[in-house]
Amino acid sequence: MKALLCDEPGRLTLVERPKPARAAHEVLVRIRHVGICGTDFHIYAGKHPFLAYPRVMGHELSGTVEEAPEGSALSAGDPVYIVPYLSCGTCHACRKGLTNACQNIQVLGVHCDGGMAEYLSVPAQNVIPTGAIPLADAAMIEFLAIGAHGVKRGGIGAEDRVLVTGAGPIGMSAIIFAKARGADVTVMDTRADRLAFATDQLGADRSVMADDQAEATVQAITDGNGFDVVIDATGNAGPMQRGFAFLAHGARYVLLSVVRSDITFSDPEFHKREATLFASRNAQPDDFAEVVRQMEAGKVPTRALNSHTGRLSDAVSLFTEWSKPEAGVIKAILEV
Repeated sequence: MKALLCDEPGRLTLVERPKPARAAHEVLVRIRHVGICGTDFHIYAGKHPFLAYPRVMGHELSGTVEEAPEGSALSAGDPVYIVPYLSCGTCHACRKGLTNACQNIQVLGVHCDGGMAEYLSVPAQNVIPTGAIPLADAAMIEFLAIGAHGVKRGGIGAEDRVLVTGAGPIGMSAIIFAKARGADVTVMDTRADRLAFATDQLGADRSVMADDQAEATVQAITDGNGFDVVIDATGNAGPMQRGFAFLAHGARYVLLSVVRSDITFSDPEFHKREATLFASRNAQPDDFAEVVRQMEAGKVPTRALNSHTGRLSDAVSLFTEWSKPEAGVIKAILEV
């Protein structure tokens, strides 16, 4: 089978590999679509902290069943998407149902080889029927589930005024699911094109440029109160720390971003607000189900999100092209 291998930072090779052998508890999936996310671009650029090269990337995956275990509800040809978090099922977190925070987690395409290949064999519990959702759209379920999980962590409701900082795909997913809960949503970013997309295509109520005047703008928008929920999706320690200044009294701050460095904040300011800080990692089964429900309800603008498509056979050149900011990529999807 063909697979796209990241040999080292900045070097991709389309290689031939043996078709994987399916273990008794696994489903062999013929991969059809692979979404490319920031993690993949970070791997390509050599910026990912948890990765050993060479690696087959790809964790936003949809395909069709090639082989399934005897007695499985899945049959050959069934359209499916893949949950890419391989949890151990036995650690403290897994026993509490927090499989997204498994102490021994293996994420496809990061800790082990992923789905930028023609076939992938994964545990049956990680293979989910797509129902009526087209396979190209199903390749976006995972990144959307990240945002859905963050919105759930923040306990967002229709009474909340929400600020999403960072209008990349993960921030966009948070906007979609905060709006689905009826919240008033403001988005902040340094890129005018991303802000326009968030308001025009995703239904964000307003946008704020992340410039030197952002604090004053937030005060004006919120009548001096700040936001009930702030969701950070910037992936940058500076904006993560800045976000504490946008919190209302009693607010919740959800960090979708993760960075290698420490972040700091003023304890007196945080304490007097009785604010709550949440980490948000990966997604849980109910978050994936929420994405499917909202897709089926027509609440996810999949055509607008899927801005770039190409074939796996052209991926070596496409990665270089799509990694440039001027390419204007929202979500790029490879067809396998």
